[in-house]
Amino acid sequence: MPKSRKSTESSAKPNVATRTSTRSKGRVSSKYFQNNDDSALDDAARENTETGSKRKRKSKAPTASNKIPKVEEPERQPNPSQYQTLLYLLSPSALQLCRPKDESKELAEKGPSADYRTYSGSVLTPFEELLSAVILSRPISHALGHRSIRTILNPPYRFSNARAIRKAGPARVLKAMFDARTQHKDKTAVAIAKFADVVAEKFGGEDDTSLEEVRKQSDYDPNKERALLKSSIHGLGNTGLNIFYRRIQWLWTQSFPFMDERTEDAAASLGLPDDAEELYDMIDAIWEELDTDQFDGGDEEEKKRRAFVVLLERVIGAQLEKKVVQVLQEAEKMPE
Repeated sequence: MPKSRKSTESSAKPNVATRTSTRSKGRVSSKYFQNNDDSALDDAARENTETGSKRKRKSKAPTASNKIPKVEEPERQPNPSQYQTLLYLLSPSALQLCRPKDESKELAEKGPSADYRTYSGSVLTPFEELLSAVILSRPISHALGHRSIRTILNPPYRFSNARAIRKAGPARVLKAMFDARTQHKDKTAVAIAKFADVVAEKFGGEDDTSLEEVRKQSDYDPNKERALLKSSIHGLGNTGLNIFYRRIQWLWTQSFPFMDERTEDAAASLGLPDDAEELYDMIDAIWEELDTDQFDGGDEEEKKRRAFVVLLERVIGAQLEKKVVQVLQEAEKMPE
């Protein structure tokens, strides 16, 4: 369940010491042979002493077995302060490390465009957030999920409301999944089509993107909202709901601040608090030092909530893209 100010969210080795080497019948045991050989050596030593001869013991040449192995010094791990890590993650430059590589490449090829929308860098409506959560509920990679979302939110599809999806029809929705080169194309296409039908018939109509009807039917209680969405939307489970509430909490404030278990783990891997209240308080404490124009919102409090959502997305992105070390290295460069 959401954790918020009001409600909480894959043959034993022989014993060398006891082993006595025994040869086949008729042969002398190696133990006996060793003792006998030692006696012969003692006799030779006495003879040499009597005749005054001296023998020098030759030192053994180093071999692969007795050479001292070269110990390599471990690579120094970056260790920025929490303050530095927060400053970096909430800076515009952090986004490139926290988004899928193919997304960065695609954006570089297209050039800067305010019209091209991405899951990692754009502000989405509640309808688009829930549609994205349905897609990300499928067992696909971070990169494939983001690519599927980019495909349906941008031309030629623009599935930004239920009307657009229903007008396109099942065949075109399936074509969008093929264009996205994703996995589970058929099942995802079916889930998208069914999602549009539910929103159109139950949650506000074909053109509504606010999903306010979900909140009204649930008395603005996040737990009731989750139960209603889970029972109504095909393919949406707890994972998808956690993704949705992680992203929508800056607008649906009854669930704020919220961190699911996966986000807590990602934050901890970067040395940040894994408690939603504590992490938000840290953002509040450094607010004046941030470039706050980058955060959407009608007033300062809404901007702060949006910054919290951006931070969570970036810690998750850094972990899923295996960029934790690089993020910490960049964070070390930030002022103390």
